[in-house]
Amino acid sequence: TPTQQISQLEANLCYAFVDPTRILILYALSKNPHNVTELTTELDIPQSKTSRHLKVLRDHGLVRTTRHGVSILYELADERLIEALNLLRAVLRDQIAYKANMVSEMQE
Repeated sequence: TPTQQISQLEANLCYAFVDPTRILILYALSKNPHNVTELTTELDIPQSKTSRHLKVLRDHGLVRTTRHGVSILYELADERLIEALNLLRAVLRDQIAYKANMVSEMQE
């Protein structure tokens, strides 16, 4: 059904978010485009790992590339990705606050 197909597309998109390194890459790219070397240096992760994560992000349509001479620059495919991640962070903060409140109430 169309609803199932849309849900599958959403799941495929969300798959790119399951690794914390990919999230860090997306936040770095939200500031400005980077090449692999710049991301490797900024995030202090091995180049092979950076390239592997960029491939996943590109395959899922979250980043796009442009060639500048011999260098390939990566940039966000859509700025709303950061809005989505920030919204998830807000939900997470609320969950943490709720759990912390429950713990403090139990200790009283």
